[in-house]
Amino acid sequence: KAKQKYLTREELDRIMTTQLDHPARYLTRDMFLFSVFTGLAFQDICNLTPKHIVKADNGVLWIKTTRQKTGTPCEIPLLDLPKQIIEKYRGIAKDEKLLPMLSCGRLNKNLKIIARLCSIERTLIFHMGRHTYATEICLSQGVPIESLSRMLGHRDLRSTQIYAKITNHKIAEDMQRVESRIKNKFQLSV
Repeated sequence: KAKQKYLTREELDRIMTTQLDHPARYLTRDMFLFSVFTGLAFQDICNLTPKHIVKADNGVLWIKTTRQKTGTPCEIPLLDLPKQIIEKYRGIAKDEKLLPMLSCGRLNKNLKIIARLCSIERTLIFHMGRHTYATEICLSQGVPIESLSRMLGHRDLRSTQIYAKITNHKIAEDMQRVESRIKNKFQLSV
């Protein structure tokens, strides 16, 4: 069985609430959570500047950028948690960047320590944030895979399906909804 590439809700809660031992680990945690709640890959976060944050006519803030890996545009409505992270680090990043990113190697090294502090018994790497966004933040909450694909900046759904791990919990919830909708609509004659 392939290793699970996304965090469970419980693991995510532990990362968000565990007291850490060093300022660099808090920065690492916050940058990782930014990925978890936007779906952006490491390099795409590094490339963000304030001009990539755009307010729509209805007041919703969006990240509008182009993926470095593919050159594909991606547009992501900002959830509250990434907005808080942007505010927390406003004006701290160098070179007019939006966030003060560490190198991917330093982030991954810190994430291994954070995993240990949070009693997460598997290797935690930065790219798991993107998978967690797809699985726990979006698909498990009912976001259609077509919407997710656009937010991830994928050219086609096949790429998105790599990220699209549907949990048994989500399947059970979906089938409970089906059951409540069809109840009393189908009768077996005796």
